[in-house]
Amino acid sequence: MTAHASTPAGALDQPVVHQSPLGLYIGIFAALMMLTALTVGAAMQDLGPFNTVVALAIACTKAVLVVLFFMHVRHSSRVVWAVVAGGFFWLILLLLMTLSDYITRGPGWLHYG
Repeated sequence: MTAHASTPAGALDQPVVHQSPLGLYIGIFAALMMLTALTVGAAMQDLGPFNTVVALAIACTKAVLVVLFFMHVRHSSRVVWAVVAGGFFWLILLLLMTLSDYITRGPGWLHYG
């Protein structure tokens, strides 16, 4: 006999489905709404040069919540995790390259009117 003799026919072909409770989704939705309100509140405060940092931190937190729970990456295989990590790596790389261009510009490069 083979090692799979005790499994029903075709059982190995079925994907593993993970059911999350509805309360978890409601909690994540509430957290996303609170983070959105926090974004609006932070935008109305004068934090000086930290406005962008705070907005990006809140946005990244919301993105992680959406990817982990609503896109079901939390219960996915390692290949899916590698693809998501690669996507975040490229996002960070592009943001760093954009910010390095912005930081290296001299004074007076932006003219209004």
